[in-house]
Amino acid sequence: VQLQASGGGLVQAGGSLRLSCAASGRTFSGGAMGWFRQAPGKEREFVAAITWTGGTAYYADSVKGRFTISRDNAQNTLYLQMNSLKPEDTAVYYCAFRRTLTGITTLRYDYWGQGTQVTVSS
Repeated sequence: VQLQASGGGLVQAGGSLRLSCAASGRTFSGGAMGWFRQAPGKEREFVAAITWTGGTAYYADSVKGRFTISRDNAQNTLYLQMNSLKPEDTAVYYCAFRRTLTGITTLRYDYWGQGTQVTVSS
């Protein structure tokens, strides 16, 4: 499984960005995909996840109401729409895939993408 994240960049506080994660290498018929982020000097943390088949979404409290996770099953692509961005959202964002739904909000994912930098200026 290969995951390729893109869409990061520099944006002012209050602005928006849309991240994409293209998945390849297998047929995705279950499991879940998620977005995680890691700020300088901090541990990697869960941001959002979505079940691949049912589309049930989960969010960290810090992004609820501002971020929306979605997926395009036909294109094997995961998205993260980020609105009302804050300087504290600055981090490298990673997408990941896991085969099962247990622990969907943890870091225990099976495959990881390379990350894309998001910088929010104040």
